[in-house]
Amino acid sequence: MLKLRNERTGQLEPFEPLEPGKATVYVCGITPYDTTHLGHAFTYLSYDVLIRYLEYRGYAVRYVQNVTDIDDDVLRKGHETREDWFELGNRWTRRFLEDLRDLNVRTPDVLPRATETIPDMFAPIQAMIDAGKAYVAAGNVYYSVASYGDFGEISGLPEAEWLSTANERGNHPDDPHKRDPLDFVLWQATVPGEPSWQSPWGAGRPGWHIECSTMVSKYLGEQIDLHGGGADLTFPHHECESAQARTVNGKTFFVRYWLHTAMVRYNGEKMAKSLGNLVWVRDLIDEYSADAVRALVHAHNYDETWEYRAEESQAANTLAKKLRRAAWRESGTGTPYQAEDAVQAFLAALENNLDSASALTVLECLSDDILAQIASGADVSAAQKTLRSAAGILGMRLGTEADAEQTRVWDALIKRFE
Repeated sequence: MLKLRNERTGQLEPFEPLEPGKATVYVCGITPYDTTHLGHAFTYLSYDVLIRYLEYRGYAVRYVQNVTDIDDDVLRKGHETREDWFELGNRWTRRFLEDLRDLNVRTPDVLPRATETIPDMFAPIQAMIDAGKAYVAAGNVYYSVASYGDFGEISGLPEAEWLSTANERGNHPDDPHKRDPLDFVLWQATVPGEPSWQSPWGAGRPGWHIECSTMVSKYLGEQIDLHGGGADLTFPHHECESAQARTVNGKTFFVRYWLHTAMVRYNGEKMAKSLGNLVWVRDLIDEYSADAVRALVHAHNYDETWEYRAEESQAANTLAKKLRRAAWRESGTGTPYQAEDAVQAFLAALENNLDSASALTVLECLSDDILAQIASGADVSAAQKTLRSAAGILGMRLGTEADAEQTRVWDALIKRFE
């Protein structure tokens, strides 16, 4: 049985979906103001393995990933480059989706823009006002954190650290219209030079957190099984999402399992656009291969921070080539070589909180065994089929052609952002 470390409890818990045989998954998407870096790949490839594993086990997965196309960072970058914010977002979203397509990522069932769902945000905001959890001031709408008794339950962050952490991640504590520095924006009144939409509280634009909780509810329902994102979204973003959603739906939880991918570090710091210490995914694909990028990423478990070193890319490329050789080298016709133990070890690794590093090691050992058995004349055709199937759960094609239908869907998604 699959067990996952639930951020909300800090415990390894058996995966038991709300509805047997089905799984609802939401992953926070990109804020499109720059190109795809290795930290992005680590996040989205990790959740891709989760979805592929669930589908391998027979779950009907509904997967939603958003695009945060209206955001302070997008507007700032547009101002700096003198490019229309909407066109800038479209351009970088296309690049991101092209990278995911070429990395053989399973397409989301829904890929909504935040700007497409702005009208859907009005009802939940009004519900929070009616519940006494939100208030209107100078055309802005704020959520009152003090009114929500379970704030902090997702991250487990001590209350003494809430304000400083929120301030590091976009909070404006000196906003004179707030009742409390920690209160967060649900609706922001129009700022000169910025895009705006009409709302019941006047012209403006949505806050960051209401975008995601609205898209989750619209496309997946009031309660979902799995919600993912990078670890830097745990607080305040996911904390605020949960507070909003639970205020509106009145239920004891919003998300059953919260998962967060760890940070990728480079030159001693978190890899981030704001720091400029980035390794571009497209460069890695072009220099090596998509399978090599997969081997690089999946050598690290999703919830463990790691430091990128260039020599890792070379080692991952060597491993990807070996797996491909083992998967397709001409088999002998002698004694059949089976791989049942390898299959069980591979699946057991993934069932242990998506231990992709151990799963990848199993595949490497299996490929070594296959190549050795071929040298002795054994019939390894069944083992090769097993290797290709298991590698597929890690999203590795091992030389097979890209799935035509998946490529068609990706291309259609990309076209939406032209």
